[in-house]
Amino acid sequence: MKWILPSTLFVGLLLVLSATILMIAQVPETSSSLPKPDESPLFVERYPELQPHERIAVQVYERCNKSVVNIDTQTTHNVFLLGQIDEPGAGSGIVLDKEGHILTNLHVVANVDTAKITLFNGESYDAKLVGFDSVTDLAVIIIKAPKEVLVPIEFGDSSKLLVGQQIFSIGNPFGLERTLTSGLISSLNRSIPGRSDERSIKGVIQTDAAINPGNSGGALLDTRGKLIGISTAIASKSGGSHGVGFAIPSKTILRIVPQLISNGKVIRGESGIDAVSEAYREFPNGGAVQGLQIRRLAENGPAVKAGLRGPKITRIRGTLQRDLSVADIITAAEGIPTKKADDFMTILDESRPGDRIVLDVYREGKIIKVPIVLE
Repeated sequence: MKWILPSTLFVGLLLVLSATILMIAQVPETSSSLPKPDESPLFVERYPELQPHERIAVQVYERCNKSVVNIDTQTTHNVFLLGQIDEPGAGSGIVLDKEGHILTNLHVVANVDTAKITLFNGESYDAKLVGFDSVTDLAVIIIKAPKEVLVPIEFGDSSKLLVGQQIFSIGNPFGLERTLTSGLISSLNRSIPGRSDERSIKGVIQTDAAINPGNSGGALLDTRGKLIGISTAIASKSGGSHGVGFAIPSKTILRIVPQLISNGKVIRGESGIDAVSEAYREFPNGGAVQGLQIRRLAENGPAVKAGLRGPKITRIRGTLQRDLSVADIITAAEGIPTKKADDFMTILDESRPGDRIVLDVYREGKIIKVPIVLE
């Protein structure tokens, strides 16, 4: 048995301790995706009893509630025997800038006679429609209000969102101004029906945060208080908030809104393909092709200039006959399969005049590439 003197033991412990510190120093730091709440003395002193996650919710509301407005609309209908009947409506909006531009959903302000905007300070202003896009259900209105009472929202990047992230929603459910609810991102890149039965809204955020009548046009926010979407719809059997909520992502908003403000509408690339139908062809020797068969082309349009073929039209005894057997079938656009008309329209929605897209086209038993310049 060997005895270790206290001095030797101290040196040994010192060496072990030094090695441990060195190992810890070499471990890379890990960062959480959640932001830390504001722990400044002022905020902590104001709310010393709050837990960290509660401080995040409080801060999001304090930073963003002034950027969310209440929208009251009025629509007058002429009803037989009853005369004129006024139908009220309500929704939410988001302040975009100091010039008074307000973002909301098109279905909140579509076909209304008047729209009145109420800001956080209780002051109300008449709104005027600037522009709208029925494909994405987005609209921009404008009010004449002092710049000092307009608090623009700060945009976040919806392309970096993850399922499971905590989010917050601020809106005006049932006319209750600037109400905060919270939840999680349940899914991403969903598709929901648009205002047109033939079109759907792509890339939508799904959330379990409560969305009620009046929430439409409200802000969906991340834990930093940045706008990641605009509350748009809810899928619910009961019609209440017990369902699945959806929001149009900020990535889409940032692409659409500048055009609404400058042009009043979205200018998309035109292909010159006026009508298509879903087609499926099986080959005798096996295999099949699925896509969109061209039924009508605009005269001298981009598709005709690119060499695309529509049906052969002949007149028999005064009646026009269309032979679809010679019409091209579009199987993909920019490498993305086009099984439904909505698939093809989605590509066009994100394009501008002058863009060049390449179509995969089935013609005479083989697939060929056809580039087309949009107008």
